[in-house]
Amino acid sequence: MPALPQSGIKLSPLHVESTDDTRDYKYVSLKFHRDKRYVDLTMRGPECWPQKNADEIQRMGDEYWPLRAYRELDDALLYLRVNEPEIGLVCVRTQGDIQNVLDRDAELAANRDNWLVREIILLMARTLRRLDLTAKSFFAIMEPGSCFAGNLFELVLASDRGYMLNNPDERVEVALSELNPGAFPMSNGLTRLESRFLAEPKKAYEAFAHEGSFDTEAAEAAGLVTFAPDDLDWDDEIRLAIEERTSLSPDALTGMEASLRFAGPETMDTKIYGRLTAWQNWIFQRPNAVGPNGALTNYGKPTQAKFDYKRT
Repeated sequence: MPALPQSGIKLSPLHVESTDDTRDYKYVSLKFHRDKRYVDLTMRGPECWPQKNADEIQRMGDEYWPLRAYRELDDALLYLRVNEPEIGLVCVRTQGDIQNVLDRDAELAANRDNWLVREIILLMARTLRRLDLTAKSFFAIMEPGSCFAGNLFELVLASDRGYMLNNPDERVEVALSELNPGAFPMSNGLTRLESRFLAEPKKAYEAFAHEGSFDTEAAEAAGLVTFAPDDLDWDDEIRLAIEERTSLSPDALTGMEASLRFAGPETMDTKIYGRLTAWQNWIFQRPNAVGPNGALTNYGKPTQAKFDYKRT
């Protein structure tokens, strides 16, 4: 058994600035659109710096981007769960340089035998699973200036839909890194690409083996994104998608999204969070289904269901 580290790092409280409609951390921001029941979650990529070794990473402490950014993302997800039950949709965006994200992934991979780097990667994986298990819809929005690469591309794979702008005048790219093939497993034990291509595993291996970034057309051909609207339709496509998703029964969405997120092998986590909690506890026993204005109560009647839009 390896020896335990003799010294750790001190985690400072996260600094948050809040207004009625925003919640801002250093690398994560939330912008609420409560009248439309959705929120924009923007994650900013790392700054550019030379690759660091394990000692330098430890000296940076909780200011190290992978640790700081994912602690903030974890806190933001918990805040949305507990304090924003009527927010049904999270639109995930990123800002930054793709190469900086890939450099940080290479840095983590090169030092993953170090105790601190190993714990940081485990924290990132746990936070991404928290997103998987959050009972809200997630749309990833890939636009010019986005940095969905490496660990941040997991946000696209964890989302229910990924929209990528197809504009010949503004190049949008995504990329994978050496961490995507196994550093961030889902609750079912698979990578998110393996879950996505469960019926066609060859596509996951081809994506992992791809060298360089994917532009919009290549990403769509590889099955990495859901939709790739052109610049003429982009604004309307995103608006209609948001309005459509927020108009549906939040309880039914909770169950259907959980089922789609956890395909493949079953574990206790997927059985409890992807099946039991979502379907039995949150759908069939809820007022949106069996209450006076519920969908099942009004089935076959000339009346229409009225939903309570609070999510779990």
